[in-house]
Amino acid sequence: MSLHETMNELDRLLSHLTKDLVKAFRGNKTAAQRVRTGTINLEKVAKIFRRESVAAEKSGKFKKKGKAEKATVKKAVKKPKRKR
Repeated sequence: MSLHETMNELDRLLSHLTKDLVKAFRGNKTAAQRVRTGTINLEKVAKIFRRESVAAEKSGKFKKKGKAEKATVKKAVKKPKRKR
């Protein structure tokens, strides 16, 4: 599988799992079984994704974004106290 296909497969599996999770939460026993088997399939595809994404990162197919600069926080300047 290519990385793009693997990402599409992960997306498909997750969408099916979320639908079945809702049904299982409502008490549907067959949906609960589908969730259990779906998580096994998700685990397998996730391992493939990790392997392919690391390989793609090493080969330069992924463009790494530079670290985002942190926004500078302006500190409140203390005003000098007036003499009374």
